[in-house]
This record gives sequence, structure tokens and C-alpha cells, in this order.
Amino acid sequence: MAVKRRPTGTHHGDLRNALEEAALALVGERGPHGFTLAEACRRAGVSVSAPYKHFSDREALLASLALKGYEEQRRRYRTALASHTDPVEQLAAFATAYVRFAAEERALFDITFLAGLDKSRHPELAAAGGVLHDDLMPVTSRIAPDPDEAFDLLVQIAAAAHGLALFQQQDMLPGPWNTRTSVERQAARTARALAGRETR
Repeated sequence: MAVKRRPTGTHHGDLRNALEEAALALVGERGPHGFTLAEACRRAGVSVSAPYKHFSDREALLASLALKGYEEQRRRYRTALASHTDPVEQLAAFATAYVRFAAEERALFDITFLAGLDKSRHPELAAAGGVLHDDLMPVTSRIAPDPDEAFDLLVQIAAAAHGLALFQQQDMLPGPWNTRTSVERQAARTARALAGRETR
């Protein structure tokens, strides 16, 4: 977890982290739109004026957590890519890691992708997304040397993994196919198929 956890309501010297962990817990319970900054303060055990030392408003607090979400994704995706040398298998591992991140870090996933944050107001988020692109493009470029085709392949694989992650979260897949393990395998198979090497 990218955000350190500690019991809420206790005395602490790290106000920023206390507010972030309180907001993360609230998102886990209610989604990224289901709480106020005042509620995060109460959960953290601080006064309602406390956040303004670090966050101008609720969106700024969520943007800070979204940045942690991108950082956690990058850590996981780099580990996945490093686990293989073949580019097709690297992309399959990336797709698996994508689904696993969505399942294991549901609140961070929801903040990063579903909070509707304004990237023009928070350019650091766009930059963090660009770093993920820069890590993955060299892999797809080994399969599709043309830059446009390499980008298309990356988008297709990421979109498929994203959609599968949402399907699993929302129980949209039938019975035995709605488990995390099954969806991870499906994401890997889809990545291989899109990369031109389908295996079952």
C-alpha cells in the first residue's frame, strides 16, 4: 500500500498522511464521490481547518492519492515487465498486474480512474500517466515498430485489462469467470491475442 496506515483518531505528527489515509478509507467505503473534506477530518481526528495546511480542497486531497495510485501502478508494472524478456509475455504480465492492482488496491484504483479529477488543474497526474506510457511503449514497439501501431497496441491491451477489472468489480461476469484469478488469466490471454500470439 502506498499510503501508510495508522489507527484513526490518535495523536500524530503527520497531518498530511493522516488525512490521506482517512480519505482512502472513506473512498473504500463510499467511493471517490461519497465523502466530504470535513468527514475526512473527523475520521483523521483533526479539526476541519486542518486540511488547508496541505490541501486546498477535497479534489486536491484526492489528487494526492491519485498520484500515489500512479506510483503504485508503476512499481507493479515494472516488476511485471521485469519478470519476462519476451515482449508478448511482458504485456501479458502487465495486463495481469493491472487487474491485480484494481482488486488489491480498490480505493486507489477508484480514485485514480473514477474520481473525475481535472488533469489541467493537476498536471502532475498527466505527467505520472505519461511515465507509465514511457515504460510500456518500448515493449509494444518491439512487436509493432511503427509508433502509431505500438501506441494502438498499448491502448488496446490497457483498455481490455481496465474493462475486465471493472467487469470483475461489478460482478458482470458469470459465476466461476468472475473470480480475480479467472479475470487475471483472461487479461493475460487477451494481451497475448492482441499482441498476435494467443495461447490457452
